[in-house]
Amino acid sequence: MSFIRPEAQKTIMRFREVLVGAGLDVLGLVLILTGRGLAVWIGVAICIGASILLVAGIQRARFRNGAGGAGVVNVVEGAVSYFGPLTGGAVSIREMNRLSFDPRQTPPHWVLEQTGHDPLFIPMDAEGAEALFDAFEGLKGLNTQYMLRVMNDPPAAPVTIWQHESSTVRRLT
Repeated sequence: MSFIRPEAQKTIMRFREVLVGAGLDVLGLVLILTGRGLAVWIGVAICIGASILLVAGIQRARFRNGAGGAGVVNVVEGAVSYFGPLTGGAVSIREMNRLSFDPRQTPPHWVLEQTGHDPLFIPMDAEGAEALFDAFEGLKGLNTQYMLRVMNDPPAAPVTIWQHESSTVRRLT
């Protein structure tokens, strides 16, 4: 028996890093304001670490859009795998040429392209899709803020989020 409503639990889980970062920031500030000597410096270190966690947590919370969609995403050792009811496949993050966002489908899909492979379409709400945030962070030159902005305010047509500088992969139409 749970005393927290399911909607509240979902929100807490979405913002878990933010909540931990805020709590640690408060602890660090208490040490800074009330401590002496070494305790003040420990408080400063805690505040710095907590602030980094807070910023990362905000980005992750913006990326998480729920679960329960079609298929399962698995990210292991630099490879993204998607197992869906109709499609599936795997892409190596290091060998990816392009990351796109396709809002024309319901729900919107991530499109991962790698030379020699069919594009991999992954629904935003697939089970385990939150792991894609860390996988995408490994893409050199990815603009995380742009990705989050496109994700939260989808355009009408597919948009390229990231492309390898030497890529000549065809565009989605």
